[in-house]
Amino acid sequence: MLNTQSIQMIIDPVDNSRLVNLCGQFDEHLKQIERRLAVKISNRGNQFKIEGLEKDINATQVVIESLYKETESGILDNQKVHLFLQDAGIEEILNSHIDSTDEIAIITSRGQVKPRGENQRLYLSRILSHDINFGIGPAGTGKTYLAVACAVQALQENKVRRLVLTRPAVEAGENLGFLPGSLSQKIDPYLRPLYDALYDMLGYEKVNKLIERNVIEVAPLAFMRGRSLNESFIILDEAQNTTAAQMKMFLTRIGFGSTAIVTGDITQIDLPGKQISGMEHSLKVLKKVKGISFTWFNSKDVVRHPLVQRIVNAYDKFDKNH
Repeated sequence: MLNTQSIQMIIDPVDNSRLVNLCGQFDEHLKQIERRLAVKISNRGNQFKIEGLEKDINATQVVIESLYKETESGILDNQKVHLFLQDAGIEEILNSHIDSTDEIAIITSRGQVKPRGENQRLYLSRILSHDINFGIGPAGTGKTYLAVACAVQALQENKVRRLVLTRPAVEAGENLGFLPGSLSQKIDPYLRPLYDALYDMLGYEKVNKLIERNVIEVAPLAFMRGRSLNESFIILDEAQNTTAAQMKMFLTRIGFGSTAIVTGDITQIDLPGKQISGMEHSLKVLKKVKGISFTWFNSKDVVRHPLVQRIVNAYDKFDKNH
């Protein structure tokens, strides 16, 4: 179980207008800190209660005290809080030793989603503490399913305003005009795995209602160009089939208060010709960039039929010998 603690802290000097500035409208600044540092914050006036892991509580205290000082000279907004969290060295605290006994569970309206195995547990813990996350490995390891579960939980807890799920429609060359039918009929077959995960988490009717309200958007990667996505949870699936230009385009769409997850299997690249996979390229370019996590899965993490694990192993062995 999680070894959670709670502490009380008092903010001085007491200034009600500064405290309102610190907390934000409807406590939106406190919620932003909660999401980034995986803690729970409650307050009454200048008395704050913080619950979470010890290292996260310590980081939260530093952030709250520092932001309160900022209220002396200006009005805080979501972007300022986001930039402060980004520049305050928080990543070093969050990336410190992760207790292997910690238990993580994602809560959705359809029940709990728990990680199976160490890599899935690390994957979830990193998603909770990083703005951009890569999940790399073979089919059946839960990369996309867990990502959708995190996205649904974030939406239900009002940590984000919308979900954006995308994948490259490589089989159509992202040139969908020549395919018969409406736009929805053209793109749905390529996005079906994402729909399936959503239906499992939320139910068919609720998903369709959220799509109608544009709270959930499921679209081909080409539709992301030229956009800036704030306060969103964004998932790029089948990322091994992006080009280097597409991957750069996607990663630069990430706005304030957003989390992005990139999933793919670099042994299953379907790009035509000798095009370089955007995912493979990004793993080299971004490996030393702070704030980005990389989780590698292998055949031991496969949670489908037992034969799938053996098939993955057989292909890996064959590829190494030929």
